[in-house]
Amino acid sequence: MQKSITFINLDSSEPLKAYAFEKLDRFDRFLQNPAKANVVLTVEKFRHIAEINISADGFSINAHEETSDMYSAIDMALDKIDKQLKKNKKKFKKRRSTAAKSKTYPHEEAEAFSSEPLEEDALPKIMKIKSVDYKPMDVDEAVLQMRLIKDSFLVFADAETDQINVLYRLKDGNFGLIQPRS
Repeated sequence: MQKSITFINLDSSEPLKAYAFEKLDRFDRFLQNPAKANVVLTVEKFRHIAEINISADGFSINAHEETSDMYSAIDMALDKIDKQLKKNKKKFKKRRSTAAKSKTYPHEEAEAFSSEPLEEDALPKIMKIKSVDYKPMDVDEAVLQMRLIKDSFLVFADAETDQINVLYRLKDGNFGLIQPRS
């Protein structure tokens, strides 16, 4: 996260700057993409004002707090930011989950809502056939090949058993291996 701090009617102090930056670090777990945080600390007579603006992931969050102590103003403003980030994260998750639930396949809807047998035309058909070349290699070499290509799977013949195997990429970045049974 890129952080900047501005002091208005206040001498810039390293402990205050370090305190604000340390507290801002806790929001890195909520923000996926590069984020920018702007902190403005102001003193007006007896009021200590902390304004914090965070912009990331296509949204912007602002908090403004006035107290008699600058450290408590920073804490209270950061608590507001925390609540807003959690609320925004819940909204995003809710939208994603409802969008995923609304996507259904036609044959699944038909099975769910009617007890009549499906017509042969309603079942999924094979629309594309892809021929894949494969060569003999061991599993370690297949993993190295998989890291070089961007495909989600690799078909190869196991050099030891001469059986066709499939190596596929998992969502977490690891690999899975499909081996035929003898």
